[in-house]
Amino acid sequence: MPAMELAAYLPDALLDLYEVHNYRHAAEVMHAGCRAELDELVQALLEFRLTQADIVTPGGNESSIPKRLSTLLRPREWLETRIKGDLLITLESHGTEKSVRTLRIDDYLDGHKVDYVKNRIAFDLEWNSKDQTFDRDLYAFRAFHEAGVISAAVLLTRSESLNPVFKQLDVMHKYGASTTWMGKLQYRLRAGRNGGCPVLALGITPKLISDWPP
Repeated sequence: MPAMELAAYLPDALLDLYEVHNYRHAAEVMHAGCRAELDELVQALLEFRLTQADIVTPGGNESSIPKRLSTLLRPREWLETRIKGDLLITLESHGTEKSVRTLRIDDYLDGHKVDYVKNRIAFDLEWNSKDQTFDRDLYAFRAFHEAGVISAAVLLTRSESLNPVFKQLDVMHKYGASTTWMGKLQYRLRAGRNGGCPVLALGITPKLISDWPP
């Protein structure tokens, strides 16, 4: 969706700071049905910043970058949430007489976890993990959505526009092509690995680095 159309659902400041991709009308769904949570998440994302030190310090997803987001979201009660459950199936047979029997499938939902959930929106960050981590995230979003727990999800990762920054800071070797960045997320979303769950994909750009340009 062009930025002009997204501006009807997301503030210009967010569209300026982040690379934004809208899958299965996620922005529209959240704007219409989860407005308070969307506004709260947007406000936290507008406050979020990282530094050159965050980028060059080792640590991957255990670095200070996820911790910065947690300090913005945890006080607003965006909580780590796990979903698990059994499936109870009722079978009705109609012959000379009607018979009913039940079948139980234990652990039908096997404990998928999302780092931040509030009411009907799920949110997660992947800064610098192996790109297969996206498959786990999208499957979790899909499980939450199919269970009727959430209406949409937001996934934040690195924009390709950060690569010149990494090169200038001489850390490009840390952020390889097979790690979590927008290019690795988009083809998974185009392939429908999120199932029917609407997903708003956001990319962190150099505009969010508080001490850049140096």
